[in-house]
Amino acid sequence: MKRLAVILLAISMIGCNKEAEQNLPNPFFEQWNTPYGVPPFESIKTYHYQPAFERAISLHNEEIAAIVAQTEEPTFENTIAAMDRSGRMLSDVVNVFSMICAAETNEQLQELEGQLMPQLTVHNDAIQMNDDLFKRVKAVYDTRLSKDLDADQIRLTEKIYDSFVRSGALLDAEKKARLAEINEELSALSVRFGSNVLAENNNFVMYQTDQQVAQLPTSVRDAARQKAKELGEEGKYAFTLHKPSLLPFLTYSPERAAREELYRAYINRGNNNNEYDNKQIINDMIRLRTEKAHLLGYKSYAHYVTSDQMASNPKAVYTLLGEVWEPALERAREELAEMEKLFKNDYTDSEYKFESWDWWYYAEKVRQSKYALNEDIVRGYFSLDNTRQGIFNLANRLFGITFRPVTVPVYHKDVSAYEVLDKDESHLGILYFDFHPRAGKGQGAWCGYFREQRYEADGTRTAPVVSIVCNFTAPTEATPSLLTLDEVTTLFHEFGHALHFLFTNVRYNGLINVEGDFVELPSQIMENWALTPQMLRTYATHYRTGEVIRDQYISRIENSALFNQGFNTVELIAAALSDMDIHSTTEYSPIDVDGFEYNALYTKRGMLTQIEPRYHYTYFAHIFSGGYSAGYYFYTWAEVLDKDAFEAFRETGDIFDRRTADALRREILSKGGSNDGMSLYKAFRGQAPDKSAMLKARGLWKEPEVDSTEVSKEGAIRKMLNANVNKLNK
Repeated sequence: MKRLAVILLAISMIGCNKEAEQNLPNPFFEQWNTPYGVPPFESIKTYHYQPAFERAISLHNEEIAAIVAQTEEPTFENTIAAMDRSGRMLSDVVNVFSMICAAETNEQLQELEGQLMPQLTVHNDAIQMNDDLFKRVKAVYDTRLSKDLDADQIRLTEKIYDSFVRSGALLDAEKKARLAEINEELSALSVRFGSNVLAENNNFVMYQTDQQVAQLPTSVRDAARQKAKELGEEGKYAFTLHKPSLLPFLTYSPERAAREELYRAYINRGNNNNEYDNKQIINDMIRLRTEKAHLLGYKSYAHYVTSDQMASNPKAVYTLLGEVWEPALERAREELAEMEKLFKNDYTDSEYKFESWDWWYYAEKVRQSKYALNEDIVRGYFSLDNTRQGIFNLANRLFGITFRPVTVPVYHKDVSAYEVLDKDESHLGILYFDFHPRAGKGQGAWCGYFREQRYEADGTRTAPVVSIVCNFTAPTEATPSLLTLDEVTTLFHEFGHALHFLFTNVRYNGLINVEGDFVELPSQIMENWALTPQMLRTYATHYRTGEVIRDQYISRIENSALFNQGFNTVELIAAALSDMDIHSTTEYSPIDVDGFEYNALYTKRGMLTQIEPRYHYTYFAHIFSGGYSAGYYFYTWAEVLDKDAFEAFRETGDIFDRRTADALRREILSKGGSNDGMSLYKAFRGQAPDKSAMLKARGLWKEPEVDSTEVSKEGAIRKMLNANVNKLNK
């Protein structure tokens, strides 16, 4: 009895403590008196989010109701601009919550995410399907060209009107109700999909012994030993499904069975017929997305998505992907043939066949034999700190901006922060860095913001708070974080997104976002500098000696630039094709997820069985829990833009040319979505992009054949003209 009384008292105290906590001030209800107005992360608790969502949604509803209740004739200012200013608190809450859920989640946050995101969808739908609000928007839209509106105001009016139409404003009441149900279901499914992938990422560990890892590079062994120690298995070596652990093992381990075990675990995430299986979720999402497209008058979800992108339709997407696919496949066959020779030397008289988990291992052997490039040695020149400083120096050289470390609230001890100063030393924004894997962080790398750039009612600019989140190789007890060449390129990529967020300077919030197939241009163009000889000499210094990277290593990196491009391109395009195919469904019927994917890639398009797509459906977070559904082609579309845009720098003879960089910032990076992507691009480049630069960069370009008769005609004409010139000179 005494024990029971103690237990009851403890429970009572816990309940009281929880109630007391929840009665404390909610940071979202107060002005953030933090340096630079960043979120007060140390004060934000999980239980603050729900009441913050509720109050923010309520305030937003009041703002919308006030717009609708007006008796005055609809104008740009009282309707369009008023809508653009509404929902500030909700935006702040959602930005913080979404970023934390991606970078530092836990079971409580995941559960809350599953509740709140569908509620947010319901709220947004209620606004987009508000008939009275749409009438006011349409009234302004219909007269936009006859009123005294500037280009930004016309653009914003058109974007808001289009968003209403794309959200079902023209549907009847019954169809609106069904569309709202679909959107709510899709939101909940998306959260579940992402949670399942995260669980699968964290639930697998493969342990190895001293003998099994004896041939791995020291840096790989050190990282694996440290991971095992963190997991309570000191003396062993732990390998996980996070890429800084996965890829080095696939690249260097001669233990073929272990490579297979690890790789199969990676490609089967979400496909293990367990509680985290995503196949039914995929079916449900494709069914609902197809129905949504039909409700809105589109043949398929892919038609719906592409209709307001640069591509404008799936046909244009398939055309581009097809132009890249065939030469990439041809190149991959050549790469495979080269590796199979080495494979057969290792497995003479064996029935073993070269498989997908062999590709990294034998590709590395080819690279070392052809280019003498040992990446494990080269990594010593790419410490994380040096690489980051190199990027800072590049940004200063191109745009005149500087970065100063600052002490501000952070959401995890590993996160660092910098103030970004413009060339006139004015405050441009805050940039967070969160570099290494942990259990609460999603896979991959991304860049987002806790607060977007915006203008307040008094005309002052509120600077953005931006965050780069990665899963890079962590430091060990013996070495700092040393990056692979791929990780170096990834950091340059995400930094490009950060620059885009930092430089965006538009009057209206509704003009911040650009088309999906334009959004990767600012990120991908930065990749072009990463490994150029001129750039390498500015930041690639050895972490121990301080020695600038040797010319021989620079040459090897440069000479190997096209190495394995067949494989890299095939796995990328394969994912884009499988994404388009499943979202091009015109009439849904139950999908055998594995069978559909196999048919799309291997049966229909002849993909090599030794290559897996970059993402299988069951862990394809970009398209099922991110914003890239029917849009994974964005990366390839933007690559056409970024390679052609970088040519603008090359054409000056100086890849650091300040005038070209100023034009890039002025015409693209600062403009947000104030114009369509192609108009922005042409304003910078002076012409439409030429895709040959992209194909050349991947080693897939073939010079067009020239008609010999035309050549001979041209030669005869030249000969005649030269003769006439000679006569005149005489």
